[in-house]
Amino acid sequence: MALKENDLKWFKPMWRRVAVAVFLTLWLGWELLFTQDMFWALLVGAALAYVAWNFFYAYPRDTEVVEPVAPPVEHTETRDDDGRL
Repeated sequence: MALKENDLKWFKPMWRRVAVAVFLTLWLGWELLFTQDMFWALLVGAALAYVAWNFFYAYPRDTEVVEPVAPPVEHTETRDDDGRL
């Protein structure tokens, strides 16, 4: 499932994506090592897999937007009868 446009904007800074991933990793470690509750471990593990896929693998890379440059305008000079502009 792809991220929505608002999510892409909010998670654009890398530190936010890393912070969410670190938080979920610590939570998964807590569930596996201390509480040993497999329901929550499975739930947090699935969330971590979703975050890893969408935040680091499928996240759109920053591409530099190059705006097209207008072609130079040719000036047509009109001169009067005396040769002045």
